[in-house]
Formats: sequence, C-alpha cells, structure tokens
Amino acid sequence: MFRIWAKVMKDGRIVKQTTYEREERFSYDAFFGYVAEICDALDVPTPVLLKTHLFHYAKFNHAVFRPSDFMESVPFDRLVLENIL
Repeated sequence: MFRIWAKVMKDGRIVKQTTYEREERFSYDAFFGYVAEICDALDVPTPVLLKTHLFHYAKFNHAVFRPSDFMESVPFDRLVLENIL
C-alpha cells in the first residue's frame, strides 16, 4: 500500500489537495497512471511526465510540476506530489 499527498499551490498557499491511496505495491512503471488519476481528482490537466520528475520522486519522495510542465495554461504555480511514508 502507498499514499501520495497531492497539493495545488498558488502564491505559496494550498488551493486544492487530495490524498491518493492504492492497496497495491508502488510501481514506477505505473507512475503516469497515478498522476493522471490524481489530476482527475483535483480537476486539473495532466502534466508531461519527465525523467527528472521520476528521479526527484524516487530520490527525494516528492515531485514538483510547474506551469511549463503542462501543455495548456494552468491557474496555479505548482502541483506537488509527496510520498506519505
């Protein structure tokens, strides 16, 4: 089981947040699917997933998506995904 805390940030404040939980074992191969489901829950577009996002999530237990990571314009500064240990 794993949990991810997702936060939509604007001007240093949390605008929206959700906790994503799955009973199965975490898989980096399925990480894009997790991000897509989290974005659906938050009602925000799905960002482009880069190797650096995966590296930061694996090494530092969090990934930060900035507006430049989205194909369309977004009304927030960051989408932060944090692994809940």
